[in-house]
Amino acid sequence: MKQRFPENFLWGASTSAYQVEGAAITHGKGLSQQDFINNNRSEKFGFADTSIASDHYHHFKEDIRLFKEMGFTSYRFSIAWSRIFPKGDHQVNEEGLQFYRDLIAELKANDIEPIPTLYHYDLPWALVEKYEGWLSREVVEDFGYFAKFVVNEFKNDVKYWITINEQNIIVQYWTQKCYVPEKYQSQNQLRYQINHHMNLAQALAVKYIHEVGGLAGPALGYAPVYARTCKPEDQLAALNANDLRNFYYLDVYFKGYYTDAAFNYLKQHQLAPEVFDDDETLFSQNISDFLAVNYYDSQCAHACPEGADHAWSGYNLTGKKGDMSGFETHPGFYQMCPNPELRTTDWDWDWAIDPIGLEIVYRDLYTRYRIPFMITENGLGARDELTSDGKVHDDYRIAYLREHIAATQRAMGLGVQVLGYMPWSALDLLSTSNGYNKRYGLIYVDRTDDDPKTCQRIKKDSFNWYKKVIASNGTDLS
Repeated sequence: MKQRFPENFLWGASTSAYQVEGAAITHGKGLSQQDFINNNRSEKFGFADTSIASDHYHHFKEDIRLFKEMGFTSYRFSIAWSRIFPKGDHQVNEEGLQFYRDLIAELKANDIEPIPTLYHYDLPWALVEKYEGWLSREVVEDFGYFAKFVVNEFKNDVKYWITINEQNIIVQYWTQKCYVPEKYQSQNQLRYQINHHMNLAQALAVKYIHEVGGLAGPALGYAPVYARTCKPEDQLAALNANDLRNFYYLDVYFKGYYTDAAFNYLKQHQLAPEVFDDDETLFSQNISDFLAVNYYDSQCAHACPEGADHAWSGYNLTGKKGDMSGFETHPGFYQMCPNPELRTTDWDWDWAIDPIGLEIVYRDLYTRYRIPFMITENGLGARDELTSDGKVHDDYRIAYLREHIAATQRAMGLGVQVLGYMPWSALDLLSTSNGYNKRYGLIYVDRTDDDPKTCQRIKKDSFNWYKKVIASNGTDLS
């Protein structure tokens, strides 16, 4: 069952500020926590840091020309908090603000809908020094000021606002996506306290967006969780994993309260956040309008005994299959595990290709919340090779994107409302965990972790394929 995409469907791609812009501490920008984290990882693992990244700050007009050539009608990016407010206070960096004015004006001049994200991990480092950042409830007021300022600045040019990116991933990978002093890293309740503060901040952003007539939605790194076997205990583990990994976040955004089963599990294990009496009132009064879905793969879970040790995440830094550091484990609730039915990328991501997983996401969440979606991340990270004649033949990426666009068509054919498709990423950018060793872009950026060179832009095969897809409004996926 194929559904034609509507004429106003948003075709584009995505980036984030700290991964693509560069100019990390120049042009008036202040240091962000993500600059600090990535610079440390650069020293430890040899990855590139954020100082140049893909130099979008100086190449944005060239990049937008390439976006226009591909046929983009939308571009999802993020606005760096510390570029607007270098110290996290109310002192504006006019040069940083002008960069986003120029970026948005250039997008509008090329008939590309700007879709900004207000927060993509890059808290001003000054607020970490002042009160330890998201660990403190004080951050909610500071983020609210930033959000209100930016929304009012661009209210006439922006219709769709993404509030906070991937709160669930921040909980799982809290020392990669958030600065957590070592003295707190054994206090896992703070993962959920940080998330609670972000929920409050997200609700304030929704409030300010609605006040100017805009539409607001969070971006969630969503992966449906399958049961490892047909055993009832594995089926229950998958239900538990979906509650804690997915619905615990979504229910706040779209129902205004925490999922009962997940919250009670956290309470039983002394992990639940401190919640004030009026907090859920703020949630319920500021419900989001759409969900921005960041989908890469599905996940798998099996039953876990009560006596197991807690573990929060696993990761692969080397790009060698099977080199995982571990799997998330919640005693008595679930343990994540590989899915034997799916192939994986070199970084052990289940990509296999699992477009059915995306179809499940659309169908399940549309039934549960009856809200529209936009895809704001979907892509395949790989070691792209630049050939001697200046080409990048990324047929593996084309195959991945093709199947996920087709899954979107099938879901729409059954009534699911999808506003747009913006895969990760518009151009190669700095991977938080793997530097420039792992690439996602439709446009190749000629640099390595060791040598930024000139960051020359080179069209990949996927660039030309996606151009054809957009020109046909999704009818030609060949």
